[in-house]
Amino acid sequence: MKPSEGRKRVVIEEIQPTVNAGRYAAKRIVGDEVIVTAAIFGDGHDHLGARLLFRHSSERTWQAQHSTFRELGNDLWTASFTADRIGLWHFTIEAWVDHFDTWLHDLDKRLAAQQDSPQDIPLALKIGANHLETLATRARGDDKKAFKAAALELRNLAAQNLPLYEESATPGIIQPEIVSLAKQYPNLPYATRAEKEFPVWVDRKRAEYSSWYELFPRSASNNPGQHGTLRDVEARLPEIAAMGFNILYLPPIHPIGRAFRKGKNNSVTAEPGDVGSPWAIGSIEGGHTEILSALGTFSDFDSLLRAAKHNGMELALDIAFQCSPDHPWVKAHPAWFTTRPDGSIQYAENPPKKYQDIYPLNFESSDWRGLWDALYKVFKFWVDRGVRVFRVDNPHTKALPFWEWCIEQIRAQTPDVLFLAEAFTRPHVMYSLAKAGYTQSYTYFTWRQTAQELEAYFTEICNPPVSDFFRPNVWPNTPDILHAQLQVADPAERRAIFMQRVILAATLSASYGIYGPAYELCEWRPAKPAAGKTSSEEYLDSEKYQLRTWDRSDPISIAPLITQLNRIRYENFALQSNHGLHFHHAENPQIMAYSKTTPDTVSTILTIVNLDSKADQSSMIDLALDKLNLSWGTDENPTIFEVEDLLTSAKYTWRGPRNYVALKPELPAHILRITSHPTEDKA
Repeated sequence: MKPSEGRKRVVIEEIQPTVNAGRYAAKRIVGDEVIVTAAIFGDGHDHLGARLLFRHSSERTWQAQHSTFRELGNDLWTASFTADRIGLWHFTIEAWVDHFDTWLHDLDKRLAAQQDSPQDIPLALKIGANHLETLATRARGDDKKAFKAAALELRNLAAQNLPLYEESATPGIIQPEIVSLAKQYPNLPYATRAEKEFPVWVDRKRAEYSSWYELFPRSASNNPGQHGTLRDVEARLPEIAAMGFNILYLPPIHPIGRAFRKGKNNSVTAEPGDVGSPWAIGSIEGGHTEILSALGTFSDFDSLLRAAKHNGMELALDIAFQCSPDHPWVKAHPAWFTTRPDGSIQYAENPPKKYQDIYPLNFESSDWRGLWDALYKVFKFWVDRGVRVFRVDNPHTKALPFWEWCIEQIRAQTPDVLFLAEAFTRPHVMYSLAKAGYTQSYTYFTWRQTAQELEAYFTEICNPPVSDFFRPNVWPNTPDILHAQLQVADPAERRAIFMQRVILAATLSASYGIYGPAYELCEWRPAKPAAGKTSSEEYLDSEKYQLRTWDRSDPISIAPLITQLNRIRYENFALQSNHGLHFHHAENPQIMAYSKTTPDTVSTILTIVNLDSKADQSSMIDLALDKLNLSWGTDENPTIFEVEDLLTSAKYTWRGPRNYVALKPELPAHILRITSHPTEDKA
């Protein structure tokens, strides 16, 4: 079949940034320069022109970059635009044969060679005049006059019928102003446009850089055995804000079911006074849009929201789409659940584990539309109350098409809402959730322990194509996960491993979180002791099933270190993004070295960590100096630079790419800011 216009001779391929060829939106942060690249080529030797078209979804007309698309070589072109608003953007590319630029280039070669016959040069000038007159038909006002005047000059010059022209006269034939002006009037009737418009979702800065603190409100009371409230949480806000966290995350705050309520330590039988699991949502008090009365009222909730904002923080709510047997939906909408042959509703299972206090939702329900609408309204309810951050429990166990639809609906009205996916599952599923709209995702960081494992994993998730849609949020612990490496009885070794892991989390990823106060107090006791090579990742006396009272004055607390880490992150822009992450070679596998640098080279941080929580470790480090914005120097004249350890304020003078480090478990890392050449300081 013939095309509708066979005179479009340019091909556009390999467009980036795109996700699944434009099926999903690439992600950026407001203020980012969105760098677009593409392979653009055509037949023959004609010169090409290309322009980048872009617009915010609220705009009807395209903005166009005429002259900034430049060829990088081997048919690869690039241009960029600045995403100055949050929300959905689109871009596309147009490219065409640039006949005027081709003619100009050929004329320069003719004049330089001076080998044409007497009539060739005047003829070439007449052809150029024709091109200029064509350009004049596309222009208006002074531009049209300028093109016509330049064409007339060429015709007058051709009429002189001079056989050859001096090379030095070449610049005077076409003025630079005319060459620049011609770029603004491309030959669009025969231009090729990319087959589709490519989406880019632009978030606010908090989507990229965030520090999360998880807290169970019911354990927020300072009085042992007393159920905490939202007012108790509000009283703790200044302390948490002083530690440098900017998001306070609360597990579900909804009414808790009584049917099959779990007891302490996940006992299947609850004793009188047992508070149950916050994830067993729903009772006679209501469901996902109600607050557990023991925690307080909506007035208390609104007060907490205001107090969080006053302390420079945001409140993140847990959204867990599952129901206790007492949830109002169970009676009102039985079709939303799976019914077993005996007529009972299927409870949650992960054999051999059984969760009789939780009913999962059935996304193959005959009333799936009603289910989708109800779940969307849960988000809408809390958004309307002022919540802008959600941590979603186990989203990978709900239909992926639902998330794409639901998140799009929410963002259409409130584009500043952020979603964190708690999906510890297979990579393709995690990535699919990110593509569907999740702002951030939990990661496998908890289970990556060696330098090799960490480097391979973060190289994958912090570089394209994954980084175009997936933003990591790393947690060394959660209420569900007490990794075996943290289950250390010896206080000194335990403190060292807790320090090491939070330093890694805070410096490897721009977003990280801890479940506290368990983490800063180095809570280590598993529900079940290690059996062979495996151990339980459940906590003994887990807050998921009971109240806890925490002694935050315990001297084992690493809260001062965490406070220092958050301050370092806040003061150094390199740690607020993942784009400049680079790993450097250490001869000792127990030593890990990596750096982060901002694109504008304003901020450079080099972190070196001792991964051994039991012993001192040392190593020679081979630095890629260009990744630190330093010159390579030579063996005879090595680059000399000064680094400052932001953890200790110590300063060191280093020479060239190869330097020595030694670290003790008591303070297992250097976080080094590259300052300057010592000679420059003296000057």
